[in-house]
Amino acid sequence: MLNFLRKLRLKEMNGKYFKYAIGEIFLVVLGILIAVSINNWNENQKKKKQLDTIYAIID
Repeated sequence: MLNFLRKLRLKEMNGKYFKYAIGEIFLVVLGILIAVSINNWNENQKKKKQLDTIYAIID
């Protein structure tokens, strides 16, 4: 039974599995990059708002 499952798994790993795995990895990396860029944009907006508040107090 185990030999049958091993052979079946090896047959399925040929093309479809690797394409699927590479696609999934690409999507995860893309999602992480988008999340990081949104976080950086948000932090820059917060810093800009703080600077505007400081400049308003000084003037």
